[in-house]
Amino acid sequence: MSESEVYTHQFAKHLAEKRLVGSRCKACGRVFLPPRIWCPNCQKNELEAYEFSGMGKLAAFTVVYVAPSAMLAAGYDRKNPYCVGVVELEEGERIPAQIFGVDVNRPEDIRIGTPLRAVFVERGEGENKATVLGFEAQ
Repeated sequence: MSESEVYTHQFAKHLAEKRLVGSRCKACGRVFLPPRIWCPNCQKNELEAYEFSGMGKLAAFTVVYVAPSAMLAAGYDRKNPYCVGVVELEEGERIPAQIFGVDVNRPEDIRIGTPLRAVFVERGEGENKATVLGFEAQ
């Protein structure tokens, strides 16, 4: 991977390629997702692109019934809720994302620690088409 792949604006490009790419500090080894160009841990700006495995576990979640406009456009509303969670990746980073493969009608059955894998979901049409990151229960 080239150095230019470290920059945050590249995150969407990598998602469209179905790759989960962040950054890793060459000085201290800490990883970041989305990518950063500066390490808050050691204060260095010596980062390189780092491809995550896409595997993790559910650390926190909520079921959303009142959706923002982007999710309304994707078909979610009070009658069709969705789950959003914080995913702890195998590499240690945490990232929020939509969670698929869980029963949103029975949130009491959704379990913290559920194994997850990254999925890449295409939303929108034409120029508004974008790939977003989600995670699916295993």
